Amino acid sequence: MSTDLDPVATTSRITAAIRAAESARPDRLFDDPLAGTLAGDVGRAIAARIDSGDVIPVRTRFDDDGLRTAVDAGVRQVVLVAAGMDTRAWRLPLPDGCTVFEVDRPALLDLKAELLAGTAPAAHRVPVPADLTADWTASLDAAGHDPSRPTCWIVEGLLQYLPEPAVRTLLDAVSGRSAAGSRLLTDLVSARLLASEQMRPILDSMAAAGSPWIFGSDDPDALLAPYGWRGGVRLIDDVMAELGRGPSSADPSDAPGYLVHAIL
Repeated sequence: MSTDLDPVATTSRITAAIRAAESARPDRLFDDPLAGTLAGDVGRAIAARIDSGDVIPVRTRFDDDGLRTAVDAGVRQVVLVAAGMDTRAWRLPLPDGCTVFEVDRPALLDLKAELLAGTAPAAHRVPVPADLTADWTASLDAAGHDPSRPTCWIVEGLLQYLPEPAVRTLLDAVSGRSAAGSRLLTDLVSARLLASEQMRPILDSMAAAGSPWIFGSDDPDALLAPYGWRGGVRLIDDVMAELGRGPSSADPSDAPGYLVHAIL
């Protein structure tokens, strides 16, 4: 079985390891029974060396809740941009007629298919092999996505790895394929966090591993408004407090990042 992934794609296996650990807690925020398989020894070994706190479990739960809200409102198309080792098509009770498009690099989707061989998703799932640094929208269109119908877009744990022009290109692509009533679930680290001396050792280690954090924003509303998305920006620490976790920082003024559930 091939396990060679680029450094950013490898972070999806680390995320899976963190989700597996969360699923083993008695007070878990979600249950992801496939996460351990997807993490593998590679993901578990790296996750054991870092202290990510509760940010990833809280982010996962936030997006789970957002997706449930979207389908309750009648949305039947879900697009996971940089799907990684996401298992929502397997673990969430999505309604009949709902299609989950998973967009990611071919090597990652191939590995995921190998790891989950024989485990059928509960929802209709369509893998979309594509390079997100190129024009991935043609592949999504060819896979059957209908931009005339509302879509729930989940862009989880991705934007911080992209330069700002690429972030805006992605938002252009997503927004241009979103009918009225579409939802956008995403997350952003703050620009303040990227400039923090306290975070410098962690940021330097991620850069040395080939997966630097590049983009942050202190005003997500202003970032999203030109594309028509409105509302739904939350401080990560506020959501953590509501879920009985965190905070991720000792000083609330640090504003380490944001979770977004915006509507078009």
